[in-house]
Amino acid sequence: MWENDKELFHLMRTNLFPAAVGDILDTLGYLHQFIAPVVKPIRSNMVVVGRAMPVLEADVFELHSSSNKSDIGEKPFGIMFEALDSLQENEVYITTGCSLRYALWGGLMSARAIKLKAAGAVLDGFSRDTSEIYALDFPVFSHGTYAQDQGPRGKVIDYRVPIEFSGVRVNPGDIVFGDRDGVLIIPQALETEVISKALEKVSTENQVRKAIAKGMSTVEAFEKFGVM
Repeated sequence: MWENDKELFHLMRTNLFPAAVGDILDTLGYLHQFIAPVVKPIRSNMVVVGRAMPVLEADVFELHSSSNKSDIGEKPFGIMFEALDSLQENEVYITTGCSLRYALWGGLMSARAIKLKAAGAVLDGFSRDTSEIYALDFPVFSHGTYAQDQGPRGKVIDYRVPIEFSGVRVNPGDIVFGDRDGVLIIPQALETEVISKALEKVSTENQVRKAIAKGMSTVEAFEKFGVM
């Protein structure tokens, strides 16, 4: 049904939504694939779909480490710029690991991500420069907006490594799919089965919708189609 990621993500964007995919993951025994519901698109119509590029962030309490024991500690933002520059086409910058004291993403980062043809950013924290991101129309999902900078407060300490985002394991290459109703992680090893079954489910739901519009009861619809 698709030959590459470009076709897959177009298919998902035009024919699927996270709720339907999440239902399929439930039937396969993957019951905890949605990250925390507090993470929302900064504009309600934004949709994100792409491959995870996980980023690990940590709190700090000085711009340059006074211990002189870590190269990362010496660098403002740690290795955030290297992580950002590593983004590839259709990848999602997804980050966690720190407290909610500062913004993890902004307008200039969005501009760079667009240049690299990245798919979006999903943050276990805040974003800022909201008007600029609106103008760029880059999909950003976060806890909300907050202007305080991460410079002297947080550093990226690693990237392209497994992370746990609100208890959900995110590996490099997993699919990140989100809209205003939530963001879920599709393990890469399951993606073909999950997406194929989700497409079947949505097709069946459309039949149910037509049957209900013609007067069929919900009991009858569920007995006939098996979805509701």
